Amino acid sequence: MALSHHSASEWEMNPTPEAPTAPETLRESGLSQGFLCDMILRTIYTRGAMLGRDLAQFLCLPFKVIRDSLKFLKDEKALQVDGGDLVGEVSYRFSLTDLGRKRAQEAMEFCAYIGPAPVPLEDYVEQCYRQTVVGLNCYPEALKAPFSHLVLKEEMFNAIGPAIVSGRSVFIYGPPGNGKTAIARAIGEFMNNVGGSIYVPYAFLADENIITVFDPSLHVVDDTATDGEEDTDAAVRRLLTTGSYDRRWVRIRRPVIVTGGELTLSMLDLRYFSDSNFYQAPIHFKANGGVFLIDDFGRQQCSPRELLNRWILPLEDRHDFLTVASGKKFQVPFEQLIIFSTNLDPKQLVDDAFLRRIRHKVGVTAPPRDVYERIFQYHCRRLGMNYDPSAVDYLYERYYNRGRAPRASDCRDLLEIVQSICRYRRQPVHLTRDLIAEAAASFIAEFQ
Repeated sequence: MALSHHSASEWEMNPTPEAPTAPETLRESGLSQGFLCDMILRTIYTRGAMLGRDLAQFLCLPFKVIRDSLKFLKDEKALQVDGGDLVGEVSYRFSLTDLGRKRAQEAMEFCAYIGPAPVPLEDYVEQCYRQTVVGLNCYPEALKAPFSHLVLKEEMFNAIGPAIVSGRSVFIYGPPGNGKTAIARAIGEFMNNVGGSIYVPYAFLADENIITVFDPSLHVVDDTATDGEEDTDAAVRRLLTTGSYDRRWVRIRRPVIVTGGELTLSMLDLRYFSDSNFYQAPIHFKANGGVFLIDDFGRQQCSPRELLNRWILPLEDRHDFLTVASGKKFQVPFEQLIIFSTNLDPKQLVDDAFLRRIRHKVGVTAPPRDVYERIFQYHCRRLGMNYDPSAVDYLYERYYNRGRAPRASDCRDLLEIVQSICRYRRQPVHLTRDLIAEAAASFIAEFQ
């Protein structure tokens, strides 16, 4: 049963933190006039002449915050007003003068970032601590929904809940094919759908360095936060209204970011765009407020020890450091549930000092026969196939009682092979002892 079958109101018991309030003044925005002027020049240089309200919308700032900077640039002969109507300055069309184009080119050489204005680093840090994963409401009835497609022993299920509530770190280990990744992804689904929403900035500013955070390829925008597209009049009213929501922030579902063997140490550092002079936040940083899953831990291109050493301090102190090209470091929150999932022996991967820093260890072992049969029956139902106990008897007689450990994934893989055999022969999809023997002969026998 997929969680999407339930309404958001039925499951969402974790409240969304209060939205950041739009700044009333340039000072409240955390930006300097020089910085904002450069952003305005770069934006108009790149996009062409713009109405005041469109410029404010693009920068995600109330018009009253950018008004003085527009007036300053106009007085400095960098901007000109090409027209407007009775609505006032918000409807003026601003374009660059020759001097303005020259200044815009200089601003582009310094930093070519175009987009929503960044928020101050201090505001980002404060918001992270408002929406930490530690202490989220989680109880068995709600947790069972995203786990409903898995067959777990009760003691294993009861170990997962406290790990989510702690918001700390989880180490899931055991032989392949028994559901470690599925368990980790189910935790992520719970967090993504039941954990409430959080706010992330498009970008933040750290000592004049712009670092982008919001990533549409990884973050899921919470569509319930809006009532559809605004018309022009509504947009103008919002730009002029006091106490509205700061549009430099995006309301998203708690992020669930999954990485595997492709993870490298460089992915955990800021990505610097040398031709544009701004940065992109590292992949784990984008998981703040949610889940960061490292699947197939131990099979990355860097050694497990190198990877773990990178995380010793963040796991212990709940903060990390970002280093910009100048060498300056900035402390940032490390507020996420980090999950390590591995098929390898933990003792060969990590030492006791690191294991001590991981609060929860969940061993996922080969399923006992009663659990195996329940998994087998689940996949029969999923494939619209009859359940034949003699098929399971055959597998135990021929393989599992002779040294091959049963795997939970065998059920799915074998039954899908049976389904393919039936379709190839233009037979109704069904299960028999002979068909499971035929499927097992190609799938299991070669590994004996």
